[in-house]
Amino acid sequence: MERPLRAARVATYVYFVLCGTLMGAWVVHIPAVEARVGIGHAALGGLLVLLGLGAFAGMRAAGRLTDRLGARTVVPASGALCAASLVPPALAPDPWTLAGALLLFGFANGCLDVSMNAHAVHVEQAYGRPVMSGFHATFSVGGVIAALAAAAATATGLGPAATLALLGALGLATALLAARALLPGTAAPAAGADDPAATAATATGVRRQIRIFAVLALMVMLSEGAANDWSALHLKDVLGTPASTAAFAYGTYAAAMTTGRLLADRIATRHGSTAVLRYGAATAAVGITVAALTPWVWAAFLGWALFGLGLSGCVPQLLSAAGHADPAAAGANVSRVAGLGYLGMLAGPAVIGWLTHLTALNHAFLLLTLLCATAATAAGTLRGTTTPGTPATPAGTPH
Repeated sequence: MERPLRAARVATYVYFVLCGTLMGAWVVHIPAVEARVGIGHAALGGLLVLLGLGAFAGMRAAGRLTDRLGARTVVPASGALCAASLVPPALAPDPWTLAGALLLFGFANGCLDVSMNAHAVHVEQAYGRPVMSGFHATFSVGGVIAALAAAAATATGLGPAATLALLGALGLATALLAARALLPGTAAPAAGADDPAATAATATGVRRQIRIFAVLALMVMLSEGAANDWSALHLKDVLGTPASTAAFAYGTYAAAMTTGRLLADRIATRHGSTAVLRYGAATAAVGITVAALTPWVWAAFLGWALFGLGLSGCVPQLLSAAGHADPAAAGANVSRVAGLGYLGMLAGPAVIGWLTHLTALNHAFLLLTLLCATAATAAGTLRGTTTPGTPATPAGTPH
C-alpha cells in the first residue's frame, strides 16, 4: 500500500476522532453551561434543537462544497471552524447569545461530519475494500477522550470555559496539521460522462438510490437516537432497577456498537455490504424486541447489546454506498443521506416520548423493531453501489 494512501487513512481517523472529541466536549459541559446561563431543562431542550438545525444546514452546505472544492480544502476548514466554535457556548452570558453560539457550533459540526465522510468514501475507493466502519468507530473514541479530558480538567480546578478553550485550541491545531495528509483530489468522473443519454439515465437511477438510502438512514438513526435517550430510563422505569444499574444499559449498547464497528469492515469484505445491513438490522430488530418484552434485567442487557451490535455497521454502509453511487457527487450524496438520518436521530427520542402517551415505554420500542425489520428487508438496494473489493455474490455463497 502506498505511503500517501496510508497517511490519508490515518488523517481521516484523526478527523473522526476530532469530531467525536469536540462534540463530546460540548456534551459533557452541558450542565455547566446550563447553570452559567441560568436556564431550565425545557429552555435548554429548545436551544439544543437549534444545534441540530445548524448541523443539518452544515451538512447540506458541505456536501456540494466538498464536491466543488475538494475534501482537502473543506475538511480542515470545517475542523478548524468546529474547534473555534466550541468556545462561544461556554462564554455565552444569556440564552440569546447561547442560541447563536449553538447554531454556529452545530453548523460547523455538520460541515465536518459530511466532508470527512466524503473523504472517507474516496479513501475507501482507493483501498478497494471496506474501511468506513473503522472510521466511525474512532468517532466514539473521541467521546471517551472528551470525557477523560473533562474529568482531568475538573480535578485540576480548570473551569468549563478554560477547558473548552484548551480543547478548541488543540482541535484547531490538529485540524490544520492533519490537512497535508488528505488525498489531493477527490473528484471522479461520473459514470457515462461521455454519453449524455447514459449520463441522464445514470443520474436518475442514482437519485432514486440516494432517496432510498436516506430513508433507510432515517430509520436506523431514529433507532439510534431512541437508544441514546431511553435505554437507561427503560431499565429504571420499566424493570425497576436502581439508577446506577440502569446507566449500564446505554453503556452496554454503546460498547456493543463500538465493537461492531471495529469488526464490520472485515465482515463487509468477506460477505458484502448488503449482508452487513441486512443481518445487522435484523439483529437489531431481535435485540430491541427482547429488550422491550423481557421481564428480566439480564435479558434486557442482552437485548440492548444486540441492538447496538446490529445497528453498528448499518449507517457506515449506507454512507459508503451513497458516496460510491456517484464518486463525482460523493459529498452531495453523503450529505443527503446523513442529513435525513441526522433528522431521524433528533426525532427518535421525541417519537418514543410521544408514543408513551399511548402505550408503555417498552411497548413503544416495538416501533424500532418495525423500522429495523424494514431496513433489513430493503438491504438489497445496496447492490451495485457497494465498496470495490466486496463480493458481488450473496452472503454465504462461495466466492
